[in-house]
Amino acid sequence: MFLFKAAPVLLFSLLFSVTFAQPASKGISAKEAAAEAEKVILDYKTKYQSTAKADWDSGKIQIGTDSLLFTVKVFGEKPADGRAMFISLHGGGNGPASMNDQQYKNQQRLYKPAEGVYFVPRAPSNTWNMWHQEPVDGLLEKAILDAVIMEGVNPNKVYIMGYSAGGDGVYQLAPRMADHWAAAAMMAGHPGDAAILNLRNVPFFLAVGEKDAAYNRNALLTEWSNRLDSLQSTDKAGFVHDAHLMAGMPHWMKQQDTISVAWMAKFKRNPYPQKINWVQDDAVRKHFYWLSVPQSSAVKGHTIFASYQGQEIDIQRNDTDTLYIHLNDNMMNLDKQITIKQNGKVIFKGKVIRRKELMQQSYADRKDADYVFSSRVMVVKDQARAY
Repeated sequence: MFLFKAAPVLLFSLLFSVTFAQPASKGISAKEAAAEAEKVILDYKTKYQSTAKADWDSGKIQIGTDSLLFTVKVFGEKPADGRAMFISLHGGGNGPASMNDQQYKNQQRLYKPAEGVYFVPRAPSNTWNMWHQEPVDGLLEKAILDAVIMEGVNPNKVYIMGYSAGGDGVYQLAPRMADHWAAAAMMAGHPGDAAILNLRNVPFFLAVGEKDAAYNRNALLTEWSNRLDSLQSTDKAGFVHDAHLMAGMPHWMKQQDTISVAWMAKFKRNPYPQKINWVQDDAVRKHFYWLSVPQSSAVKGHTIFASYQGQEIDIQRNDTDTLYIHLNDNMMNLDKQITIKQNGKVIFKGKVIRRKELMQQSYADRKDADYVFSSRVMVVKDQARAY
């Protein structure tokens, strides 16, 4: 917030300069930005290679005091555009470690993709919410990066799936980490308070046994299927889903749910969807597709609805005090003027610049080749500026 006294004309001029901010530097060209992106990614992968190999060889990922044991099976020939990765979450939950160890072993043989890295992690805890506690996000992000480096996984072909308590995890992690997934499959789980709106760009498969009434799982599948139907009816390009209430089946569906693997494999992630719904969950996040917020602005329940078409970005709802819009040449022509509207009001009109430091920072933050952004606009309340 700026506090000052000024004549009306001066005040208007100052506000105008913030709202329609023009960058002070010419920055780099699109060709230079493309070369810089390749360099940033290659440099990091080279530096991180030994760490990824150590993780892969040990079957363990460690971040501080949090760790994730895992097994990997690789199926099929590697496609020209890179391997798929299926992260498969086991069941179990609140009980002795031995129970969850057994569920972990079961999950290792439960699904067999035609092609891809089948990655089965052992939950880092033995609690009912073992798959959707906050540390899981970072551990899975590191697993994806390891797989990209060690197995040539395409980050746009990463899928998450899970059974029972693992299904609970998918209900939570698919929307919360939507910007990581090409598709998701929930089997025999319970949604809790999952943020369904975030699934706008994640094809979502659901399967529950018709007789699986514990925790109301079967009725909740029907409820979620109906909600997704309703959302898709008013947003034809979003909320792709396929729901199955398996006839006559109890909690164990006798592997009828294995159809989910081929269903998911049809999809690839679009890292730059033209429409985003972002509702902050219990474990808040700073980044979501081409948007981000400072840690201090990441608050449970805060919601952002945003979209772009051509050279225009439209923010329909923004609960945060500070919002960053990240841009690159895959999204729009950064050599041309862009317009940003918020609640119908133009808050930015002008050109942005490409900056190497922004590219380096965005990759350091996301460690994802498709989330390297060369330009950024900051929105503070109803004002915006590029830098």
